[in-house]
Amino acid sequence: MTHRFETRVFYEDTDMAGIVYHANYLKFIERARSDWVGALGIDQNAMLARGEAFAVHRIEADFHAPARFDDRLEVLSDPVASGPARLVLAQRVMRGAACLFSARVTLVCLGPGGRPRRLPPVLARLVADAGAGV
Repeated sequence: MTHRFETRVFYEDTDMAGIVYHANYLKFIERARSDWVGALGIDQNAMLARGEAFAVHRIEADFHAPARFDDRLEVLSDPVASGPARLVLAQRVMRGAACLFSARVTLVCLGPGGRPRRLPPVLARLVADAGAGV
C-alpha cells in the first residue's frame, strides 16, 4: 500500500544554486512518514506520553535529479520489510513521473529508556498484509 504525500519546494528549501539543498530531502521524507503514521491512526503524542517513539536507525539515499523552487513534489512511501521492532520503508520523491530522490529507511520503535519495543500492531499488520517480512 503506497502512501502519497504532496508538498512543494519553498525558497528556503533551496541553496545558492537555486536547487533543493540535499538535507531537505530528508525533511520531505520525514514529513511523509509522519503523515503516513497519522493516517494509520497512530497517535505519536500518545506514544510519547508512554515513553515510546519511532527513531531512524539507518538511511540509504540516492540523489537522481534536482528539484527547484516552486516544484510540486510527491513523496511515495512503501513498507518493504519488518521485524518485531523495526520497519523498512522505500521512499521516493517524485516530480511528475521523474524520481528525484530515493531512500531506504529503517525505523525502530523504542520504549522507555530507549530500549527496543515491538511495532504498534497496526504497522505490523500492514507490513504483513503487504507481504513484506524479514
